[in-house]
Amino acid sequence: MLNAKLLKLPTAAHQHNHQHHQIVVGVRGQAELRVEGSGACLDTWKACLVPTEARHDYCGDHQNHVLVINVDPFSPALSTPLHSDYDKLVRFFEMPRTVQMDNRIQGLVQFAAGEFDRSPENRILHQHLAASILHCMAERIVDRPVVSSNRNSLNPEDVRRYIVANLHHKITVQDLAGVACLSVSRFHEIFRQVTGTTPHQFLLQTRLDHAVGLLSSTSLSVSEISYRTGFSSQSALTNALRKHRGITPSRLQLSERVA
Repeated sequence: MLNAKLLKLPTAAHQHNHQHHQIVVGVRGQAELRVEGSGACLDTWKACLVPTEARHDYCGDHQNHVLVINVDPFSPALSTPLHSDYDKLVRFFEMPRTVQMDNRIQGLVQFAAGEFDRSPENRILHQHLAASILHCMAERIVDRPVVSSNRNSLNPEDVRRYIVANLHHKITVQDLAGVACLSVSRFHEIFRQVTGTTPHQFLLQTRLDHAVGLLSSTSLSVSEISYRTGFSSQSALTNALRKHRGITPSRLQLSERVA
C-alpha cells in the first residue's frame, strides 16, 4: 500500500504529478513545494500532503533531505485488511496542506531517517516506519484536529528565523518571547499549544538541525561547528547529537566523505 524513501531534492525546480497520494516530510535543511499553485516551505518541523493527480513542483537547498511516503490508492484490494487502513488514511489527503509536526512526530521522523541511513536496503523496515509516521499524523489531523484560535497567532517560523539569525549567540526564552511580543509565561503556553513542544526543545532542535547540516556538508571542525551553532563546547554538541539524533559528529563527517 505504501513505500518510502529518503532523498535529496534538486536545487532546480521540477514539476510533475502522479497517480498516488504523497507526503513529503522535512528531515534536514529546507525545501520548497508548490502544490496546485499554493507554496509551502519545508523544514524539519513541517510536512506537505500532495493528493493524487495534484500538480506540484519542488526544489531544495544544498543541505536538504526529505522523507517521501507514497500511498497507492489502487494497491489494497477490497477483501484485504489493508483496505480498511487505506479508508482510514484517505481522508488525510482530501486536500493539499502543510502539517506542522509536534515534538513527538518530529522525533519519530528523525529516528526513522536515521534507520533509513543505517539500513538503506531494508524495505520492510522502511515501510513499517513510514506507516507509523503516516498513522500518527493522520490521527492528529483526522481524529483529533487542533482547533486554532485567534489568540494563538504565534508563528513558529518567525521564531525559527530569529534563532537562525542569532544561532551562535546565547538565546533565552525571554528573547524568543520578545519576537512574539508576549510575556514569557504566555509565550511558553501558546508556543507549546501551537507546536506541541517547548521553546527550549525547539531551540535545541534548530541548533541540532544546523549542526547536522554543517557536519554533513562542510569540512569545518567539530569545535568550529559547535561554536557556530551555539553549543558551549564540542562535547556539548557531541552529547546532544548522541542523545537526540542517535549519531556522533565523526559519523556524520564520515558519511559526507564517503558520499
